[in-house]
Amino acid sequence: MPTITAFETSPDRGRGQARDMRVRWALEEVGQPYDVRLVSFAAMKQPAHLALHPFGQIPTYEDGDLALFESGAIVLHIAERHAGLLPTDSNARSRAIAWMFAALSTLEPPIVELGMAVLFERDRSWYAERLPMLQERVRTRLGELSRRLGKADWLDGAFSAGDLMTVTVLRRLNNSGLLDEYPEIAAYVGRGEGRPAFRRAFEAQLAVFNAAARS
Repeated sequence: MPTITAFETSPDRGRGQARDMRVRWALEEVGQPYDVRLVSFAAMKQPAHLALHPFGQIPTYEDGDLALFESGAIVLHIAERHAGLLPTDSNARSRAIAWMFAALSTLEPPIVELGMAVLFERDRSWYAERLPMLQERVRTRLGELSRRLGKADWLDGAFSAGDLMTVTVLRRLNNSGLLDEYPEIAAYVGRGEGRPAFRRAFEAQLAVFNAAARS
């Protein structure tokens, strides 16, 4: 049974935005049981964890003699080993993987930059001037994605690992109001959040936060 690592006390306060959520969701989609080892922020910087993740982050994935880091690489590994997250047609499979890369390389950077500014730069003198620029960068990507998605349920036919990664990235905008400007994308995220596997993964991550809050 694979073991993944997750925050002992998640900074997202149980909203399912920590990156182990992507791995949990993938494992739930393919029906693969897994164990979770919770790590503190201090433990993440210790040699034992750095041997698994050289940048001292989560998640990591261990299965037998295989150890992986980076959520995208872990989800791709799961998708390649189990049916359900990648199409059997080779061209469709390649397109699904391309969407995984797009989620992490094209969509996520401006979304994360906006989120970091909102969290950590509000008291800076230049925040009010910089915020509209960051929001516009995100709107540019959302507009492009909305035009590509159109009225389709998923990005390229059936639900795939590309959708899984894209939805988890877009969920970072849930409290920003930006998704409301793009109804097709908001509905797309809602479909992802409505999948039973997503709900199981979300509840599992939330349970960790709730347990930490009670202790």
